[in-house]
Amino acid sequence: MPVFDIAICTIFAREVLEGTIIIGQYRTVIQNSEEFMKDEGRQKEALKAVNQSALVASVVAIAIVAIVAVTLAVVSKDLDDRVVEIIEGVSKVVAAIAILQLSTKVPKWLGLYASKKVDYENKVAGLSLKSIKFNVAWNLWREVAECGVFLIPFFLGSGAEAIPLSGVIGILVGLAGGLGVYYASKKMEDKFWLAFFLSAVTGMLSVGLFVGGCHEFEEVWGETKKVWTIEGDFWNHKRLPMAILKPFGYSSSRTVLQICCFWIWLALLLASHYYKYQKSQEMINEQKKEMSSEKAPADEEWVDDEIDV
Repeated sequence: MPVFDIAICTIFAREVLEGTIIIGQYRTVIQNSEEFMKDEGRQKEALKAVNQSALVASVVAIAIVAIVAVTLAVVSKDLDDRVVEIIEGVSKVVAAIAILQLSTKVPKWLGLYASKKVDYENKVAGLSLKSIKFNVAWNLWREVAECGVFLIPFFLGSGAEAIPLSGVIGILVGLAGGLGVYYASKKMEDKFWLAFFLSAVTGMLSVGLFVGGCHEFEEVWGETKKVWTIEGDFWNHKRLPMAILKPFGYSSSRTVLQICCFWIWLALLLASHYYKYQKSQEMINEQKKEMSSEKAPADEEWVDDEIDV
């Protein structure tokens, strides 16, 4: 059995990336919040609370996921080959959904889209040590537990052997990506092309996983008509160098189902990005209106005072 699986790797990378970015967001807010900047001791305590809450929540979630994994591994020892192949297909489709969500979140993480937590002037209100601890712990628990849920098909199927190596590589990729986004958001002025590149790469990875998962179902229930095949070892998606492009949707042959899945999922990806963009623009407009309505009474009061004088 293979010791590395791109779907498992991307699941780990996605959840670690999200967790790292969540921690980075809270640290950035605390470091730039006027409320905490006035009291250095309180700021250090808040930063420490972020790290501790993240660690405790992650350890608890990992312990629960490990117990569930062992139980499922024991139960699934005698599964039929067809069932295993179906489970592998489901696992790839689940990973595709997870990566599509990741692709649409990148612009928001890099500050190109509006956030409900941050207003138009990038100020965050209502921060307290209690809320910081709860929000960080809850979000990190959710990310780690979500990773376990996404891995359930692999625990049930034949891909469990690939989890250790794939998980380690995914964690390293996620940490590198999260730290990169954290420092890029602090140092880079123009983040558009970075967001475009990351969204495009993760988006096409999602397309590739979805097409691959649906093709697994074909192999169980019968393939649809093969539309075309590219001859030659160089173009073979199972050999280098083109094997590098396989996770992003490349294949040296295409069935009707594969072609339909490719374009349907790509259309869904683009539609999701457009929806996120539109929601961001609506949020920015609402925040601008709120700011103008808050400033208007103050301006009127100043004019009245001036007339009285």
